[in-house]
Amino acid sequence: MNTSLTQRDRAVLRAVADGRCEIAGSSLLVDGLCCADQFAGLRLRTEGLISTRPGPAALTSAGLALLDAA
Repeated sequence: MNTSLTQRDRAVLRAVADGRCEIAGSSLLVDGLCCADQFAGLRLRTEGLISTRPGPAALTSAGLALLDAA
């Protein structure tokens, strides 16, 4: 796992933690809109920081740990 997160990655993780995100197909929706960084959702899912199944996005234990450490 790559532990160097960008500010944008941290912002997306905070939005996921706040319950504002949903996974729809290969897209990550934030507040009902496609995330401006089209690769953020994929990057964070690939890193194992957010859930991979469709529906409300959730932090994994690794994602929660990184967000708490930030």
